[in-house]
Amino acid sequence: HHSNVDRMWSIWKTLGGKRTDISQSDWLDSGFLFYNENAELVRVKVRDSLESKSLGYVYQEVDIPWLQSKPTPRRAKLELSKIKKKLGVAQAAESSTKIVAGRAFPINLETKISTVVPRPKQKKRNKKEKEEEEEILVIEGIEFDRDVAVKFDVYVNDVDDLPSGPDKTEFAGSFVSVPHRHKHKKKINTILRLGLTDLLEDIEAEDDESVVVTLVPKYGAVKIGGVKIEFAS
Repeated sequence: HHSNVDRMWSIWKTLGGKRTDISQSDWLDSGFLFYNENAELVRVKVRDSLESKSLGYVYQEVDIPWLQSKPTPRRAKLELSKIKKKLGVAQAAESSTKIVAGRAFPINLETKISTVVPRPKQKKRNKKEKEEEEEILVIEGIEFDRDVAVKFDVYVNDVDDLPSGPDKTEFAGSFVSVPHRHKHKKKINTILRLGLTDLLEDIEAEDDESVVVTLVPKYGAVKIGGVKIEFAS
């Protein structure tokens, strides 16, 4: 699977926009020690390993059907605006989703929750602006035990009792952590960052002042510190 991750990264870099290797010198100049074919200790920098051709290999060109297949939106924008208004007032009695205000965080993710998250910029951006800045959903203060498997899914503007799946645009991504049994701190505290630019365009939410973010726990005990949206260049 390591080779396939490398292959996927190679494909991702061909898709245009800001899909390029990280350019910070601190990262590029990070070095690792290996023994070469002559059993000699050598230092290899990250910048030496970015292009597969320089390492003597390329990936076979094959058809990739999913490359041109985009997920489809589940809900009409007009219908969602009514749901947002309901979320802003109170939890619907018929819904199994727990409605959480921003001030209620941190919160233990024990059941499906939805929260309305304000957007820093509420206007449509042109292609150049989108390439210069990515709108990002940030799930911060994710805290859990290191030796426990954890997973939760993230949806944007999808508040049905039965959430959609990866084939729908509203599915933003997942957080997954496998157990680590090392002599480190027992607790892990980390952040999940998910790109929103294409998703918001596809669900026609680029002009909205806020979005509804739904977190669905799959397994493992986890605490969420907060949810926000920011821009990264």
